[in-house]
Amino acid sequence: MTLQTLPTLQEGFLIRPAVISDAQAVVDVMNACTLNVTGEQDETVEEVQAKWEMPGVDLETDTRLVFAPNGKLVGYADVEDAAKPVTPFVDIYVLSEYEQSGIGQYLAEWAENRAMQAIPKAPEGARVAMLAFMYEQDKWYRGLLESVGFKAIRHHWRMEINLTEAATPVEWPQGITFRPFAEGDDMREVLHSVREVWKDHWGYVETPFEEHFERWSHMWLTSDEKFDPSLWLLAMDGDKIAGFSLCRPREVDEKMIGWVGTLGVRRDYRRKGLGMALLRQSFVTFYERGYARVGLGVDAGSLTGATRLYQNAGMHIAQQFDGYEKEIRPGVDLTTQALDD
Repeated sequence: MTLQTLPTLQEGFLIRPAVISDAQAVVDVMNACTLNVTGEQDETVEEVQAKWEMPGVDLETDTRLVFAPNGKLVGYADVEDAAKPVTPFVDIYVLSEYEQSGIGQYLAEWAENRAMQAIPKAPEGARVAMLAFMYEQDKWYRGLLESVGFKAIRHHWRMEINLTEAATPVEWPQGITFRPFAEGDDMREVLHSVREVWKDHWGYVETPFEEHFERWSHMWLTSDEKFDPSLWLLAMDGDKIAGFSLCRPREVDEKMIGWVGTLGVRRDYRRKGLGMALLRQSFVTFYERGYARVGLGVDAGSLTGATRLYQNAGMHIAQQFDGYEKEIRPGVDLTTQALDD
């Protein structure tokens, strides 16, 4: 692959990398775009700042802002490859009134040039492909990605449930006990459990534990003002974590909802009702704290059948996201595509 020549923007437009103090302006652009497409706002300054301060992220090289001649921020793009250089993740936003100005094409070509910097970071012989996700209603973003060679490959769902009444008391499988997370002592063992479970999820890429731990603890502990260890629910078989539901409050459309950030059951404990017990315990916990709605994100083609679990628990699809990719180096695919025997 060779570097692309960037399109020429209209005279007077300014392009530069982001700095931390740009977070509010960028969130305003993001929420204006999502409000235009879905009728909801879905981003917060805290989440954007946490992403920008993630170990391995360099705003100078990984982000671009586009300002109109009047000084207004009208476009934003970033590329993330610190965690997974084999799947650099691309995100692009352009205000609706500027969608036909060429800004999107400029940012898409910049993003591809930036994503190519992931190739030397990837293992030799590994396939490298850019990933991007969009709201299924976003015709403009779909058209932009397809125009530069992206192809649809996957769907993800945001699923939700309205907690109109207290959930049914939880019945735990025989031999399993429940307890909340113990901050500090449990942190590494929880991540070991998460990594074991996520090996069975589409798109998973194995990374060094210490690097993963640094990023993971940053997102959950260092940067999350809403982190509450009592919302991390652990299912225990003696001293071993059999399953987990790591929850937090999250703001969607300017309203706080209970969010199941990561729910998983280790292979030896699956098909025994443990996943349902953890999910229902999450509902109970949020209901007792006054939350009227709980949500989570899930791969629509979940290799472990998670979507059936959530539907059986009464959750419904609130939003679909369509995944697109563009290969920038052929090779051996290191991501999980199917379950091992």
